[in-house]
Amino acid sequence: MAEMQYRSIYITAKDESEAREIGVKLVAEKLAACVNFFPVHSIYRWRGKIEEAGEIALIVKTRAGLVDRVIKRVKELHSYKVPCIVSWAIDKGNTDYLGWIKESTE
Repeated sequence: MAEMQYRSIYITAKDESEAREIGVKLVAEKLAACVNFFPVHSIYRWRGKIEEAGEIALIVKTRAGLVDRVIKRVKELHSYKVPCIVSWAIDKGNTDYLGWIKESTE
């Protein structure tokens, strides 16, 4: 039997309200088991200029098979033209926690 694969998805949002909306919808729609969010300060290049802004970072815990759906849904909800949405594999973890992610996203 193939081992279930899990992912963390990192997203940045313009403010806490947008982060909360994204997080609540992902969990309510069972696309994520959990979403953490916290303030970050970002420095980035946009349209040829270096910009700085306060943002809210989100970390989404989900199954690998849901990543494409999460990306699509976040793009529908997000205010940015080009939102940061990147996925990292979870290669090891507390098996009870990983089982909870599976259960919470089915």
